[in-house]
Amino acid sequence: MKNSLYKKSVVSIQDLTLEEFKLIFAKANEYKKNEGLILGTSNPLKDKIIASTFFEASTRTRLSFEAAANRLGARVIGFADSNNTSLGAKGEGLKDTLKIIGGYADLLVIRHPQEGSARLAAEVCQIPVINAGDGANQHPTQTLLDLFTMQSITQLEGLHLVLIGDLRYGRTLHSLVQIAHLFKMRLYFVAFEQLTLPETLLFQLKCQAVQFSFHKNLEEVIPVADILYLTRIQKERFAGPDIPKPLVLTKNLLKKAKKTMKILHPLPRQEELPREIDTTPHAYYFEQAQNGIYIRAALLDLILNDKEH
Repeated sequence: MKNSLYKKSVVSIQDLTLEEFKLIFAKANEYKKNEGLILGTSNPLKDKIIASTFFEASTRTRLSFEAAANRLGARVIGFADSNNTSLGAKGEGLKDTLKIIGGYADLLVIRHPQEGSARLAAEVCQIPVINAGDGANQHPTQTLLDLFTMQSITQLEGLHLVLIGDLRYGRTLHSLVQIAHLFKMRLYFVAFEQLTLPETLLFQLKCQAVQFSFHKNLEEVIPVADILYLTRIQKERFAGPDIPKPLVLTKNLLKKAKKTMKILHPLPRQEELPREIDTTPHAYYFEQAQNGIYIRAALLDLILNDKEH
C-alpha cells in the first residue's frame, strides 16, 4: 500500500482519509503481533529526532509517544513542564518557541491547553506535527487508538457507540464523533445539559447524516451498546467552582449489557468509573491504553519513512 502519510502532519482526525486509517491500523497491528519490531531490533527511526513538547500535563500520551520513539530507535528531545522553558519563564511567544523547536527535530509532537496550537505549529514548522491534544478541541491519536481497540472487539461498520460524560470539553470525544460517518456508527450521547456536545459538532453530525440521540440516564442505553465510552469531567476547563457531578457506572447497571459489550475510557478516571468495574468481563480500558504505543509507533514510522507498507 502506498504510504500517503510520509511527512504529513496530523493536526485533526479529519486530516486522515479512510485509506490512511487502514494503513495506520495495519502497521499498528504488525507492531502488536510482532513485539520484536517495537523493541528496538529493527530501528527504522535510528537517524531521527522527535521533539516531545508537552505544555500541558500528560501521562499515557507523552510516555507512549516517547516509548514508541525510543523503541523504534529515534532520539527524543523536549519537555513535560513548560514552566522551565523560555516561553514559561521568560515570556517568549508560542510561535517563536515552536519555530525554534521545529528546527531541532524531524517531527514535533505537541500538547497545549490552547485550541488551535497544533495547527499553529504545523503552519510555522517545516517538519511534520502531531497533535497530542489542543485544549478542548481535538486529540486525533487518541481517536486512532480508540478505533484500533474497537476494531479488535467488533466491526466498526454500524457500531452502536454510547458516549458518556463531558461531551462539552472532552476532546477525545470531539475527535471520535467527527469520523463516525466513515463507519456509519450509531451514536448515543449521555450527559447532563451543561455538558452537552458543542453546537458546531452537532451541526456537523447532521450534515454527515449520522444517527444520534441524547439521553439523561444510563439504563436506557446500556442494553443497545456495543461499546460504552466513558470520560471524566474536565474540571480544568471550568472557570468557577460549580463543577457538574459525573454520571457513575456501576456493576448493577451492567446486568442489562450485552455479553460482548466492552467499556473504554481514555483515562485518567475519576468517580465515573469505579474500580469495581475492573473485575468485570466488560472492562477493556487498560488494553485500550496499551494500544497507544502501537498506534503511535505506527504513526511515527509512517510519517518519517518514505516507503510502501
